[in-house]
Amino acid sequence: MELKIETRNVELRKGWQERIEEEKEKMVRHYANFILHLRVSIEGTKHHKEGGYELKVVASVPNDTVVVSRKGENMTALLVEAFDVLSLQLKEIQRKKRKDHKGLDGAAAETDNVGVIRKLSPFESYGFIASPDGREIYFHENALKDILLDQLTEGDEVVYGETLGDKGPQASWVRVVK
Repeated sequence: MELKIETRNVELRKGWQERIEEEKEKMVRHYANFILHLRVSIEGTKHHKEGGYELKVVASVPNDTVVVSRKGENMTALLVEAFDVLSLQLKEIQRKKRKDHKGLDGAAAETDNVGVIRKLSPFESYGFIASPDGREIYFHENALKDILLDQLTEGDEVVYGETLGDKGPQASWVRVVK
């Protein structure tokens, strides 16, 4: 599993890095060969009410991306909580995959949808798709199939698989309509 740690407006402390490595090792033990890529992003914020840090943990698994975000003042506690939530979400994904493989009713777990790229944030590695019913569907660059994020432009028509993510609807995969 590839691990990437990013910081913004704050220096990465040794204790934080050690905690991230410990949590990564737990993930490797519990989800061996399931998590493809793990990215931890720590940002120092100036939001007094929300605490001093914003943490985002992004895990790429086959055909899906799991994002966990937390804000607060104690980074160690945020890391433990975020990785606990990530573990629960990965467990749920595996449960659904097992259920799908049993072929209970033969129906797909997600639906194919057509939408339009509404907003791109290439430096943050994500974007949003406008769905036909007017909703915004989040997608991470790891969900892109046969194209890179910097090759997309706003207004491109795409087909995507929709799932429910941590903060609402998200695309588990995205492909440009040709």
